[in-house]
Amino acid sequence: MPRTLAVSDSIVIQAAPSVIYDQVSDPTLMGQWSPENLGATVHHGSGNAFVGMQFVGHNKRGPFRWTTRCTVVAADRGERFAFRVHAIGRRRPLLRGRIATWEYRFEAVDGGTRVTETWRDDRRTWPDAFANAFDKLATKGHTFAEFQRGNIRRTLDRLKKAVESAPAAS
Repeated sequence: MPRTLAVSDSIVIQAAPSVIYDQVSDPTLMGQWSPENLGATVHHGSGNAFVGMQFVGHNKRGPFRWTTRCTVVAADRGERFAFRVHAIGRRRPLLRGRIATWEYRFEAVDGGTRVTETWRDDRRTWPDAFANAFDKLATKGHTFAEFQRGNIRRTLDRLKKAVESAPAAS
């Protein structure tokens, strides 16, 4: 069975694109919304995200914890933020390879901003049968595309709640 190599979902949040972008583009905050991410350590100091900025993501699924090394590949304030995951490991991200790309797009619409989150499977060299078997083991029976579809929905719902309940969200 061929793999689904990308999934995405959108939500409208009652805030300006730049307000939401400023939250999402700070990898240290992602743990507030993501069902798996616990936050990140940014290696190039603090401040605004920029293309080439690297960070280590801290993640948890059930009893399992792992880290990822990521590099920002798009940082267009109020429009697009994306990063590529290119190393993974238990305590330190030592196993290098193309893993995934996460992208967030921000579009001004009536009533706020449409935020679209997309996950892309970058494991293109993996045979589909091997990737599907690995995915089902790692996600308790799902492909990563199915699994990430649910994670994206939960992340967007939590992001909406957090941004809209914050003071001066518009």
